[in-house]
Amino acid sequence: MELTGSCFCRRLAYKLELDSPDDARTSVCHCKNCKKAFGTTYGLTSKVAKDAFKYTKGTPKEFKDEASGVTREFCDHCGSYILEYGEQVQQSFRYICVGSLDDPEALPPKGEFFCKSRASWMPEIPNVFHKQEIKE
Repeated sequence: MELTGSCFCRRLAYKLELDSPDDARTSVCHCKNCKKAFGTTYGLTSKVAKDAFKYTKGTPKEFKDEASGVTREFCDHCGSYILEYGEQVQQSFRYICVGSLDDPEALPPKGEFFCKSRASWMPEIPNVFHKQEIKE
């Protein structure tokens, strides 16, 4: 299964090669950092093996949040956020911004994290796992 994606201006493009959709774990995160990074009330990423992801066009800009140890990659022209990874998983995984996929429906959410911080008006996603913290 090959998925493609890009930033808004398309100066950054990538491909994602998976054996099946089960090789990705898409989740909604309600933590404060995701809210700030995504500019909305939650983050939506899909955890994939680092080797499954490859830029096919352009070079991303990186920002490392020293407090959390999370590095985020984005387009230095339009600002679109493409992916992130933490120090502990930087050699193994990437968390792709699902909205940057050309077909975001291809990787539906399997769960929600930091549900204790979910916006009061946002309903729980049915039929997925729900964790109040990252580790429960």
